Amino acid sequence: MALIPFTPEWRAARERARSAAHYVAALQQEPGEADVAWLAAAAANGDLDHARWELRYARLALGVLTAQRDALDDQTESDIVAALSDALDHDRRSDPDLRLLVERQLNDRISGYHEAMSSRGGPVGAGELMGRVLLAFASDGVCSAGAPLARAVTILAEYGASANEALRMAYGTAELPEDIAPSQLAKTPKG
Repeated sequence: MALIPFTPEWRAARERARSAAHYVAALQQEPGEADVAWLAAAAANGDLDHARWELRYARLALGVLTAQRDALDDQTESDIVAALSDALDHDRRSDPDLRLLVERQLNDRISGYHEAMSSRGGPVGAGELMGRVLLAFASDGVCSAGAPLARAVTILAEYGASANEALRMAYGTAELPEDIAPSQLAKTPKG
């Protein structure tokens, strides 16, 4: 359905796109140089560029997963993915000829972090599993042996908290009635 300009639907779609673009811009924040240097030394065989990209991917992947988990409605995640795709198409940090590779690698990271977040993990929590995902993607498998997992977990926890804050800033916070528990909200008849 084509929207006629200046209708309420058109305005709502533009506002959703604007919110998604603000959220994605927050996710595109460059990783800290100390974190890049640490990951390069711990897992990427000294390769600062590879470490930087892995941290960029981690922040973007956690941002998508945060939106998937915490968004106020189902449309938000779709809007964010569309804004992210547009941002990647115009990202000056990557070669235009490698955009499909960047998208594929990001999708691999989203899948890896999603699996870690969803895992029951036994005595190892999701945070540790996610830290291992970061180290595994950053390394050739051998380099990350013995890498300080706690630092990876801390970095990813900060990225997750930052994504959650950016989501609230871009979309607001859910306001629930005080007398109804969130689990009961979907069961409450409307009207």
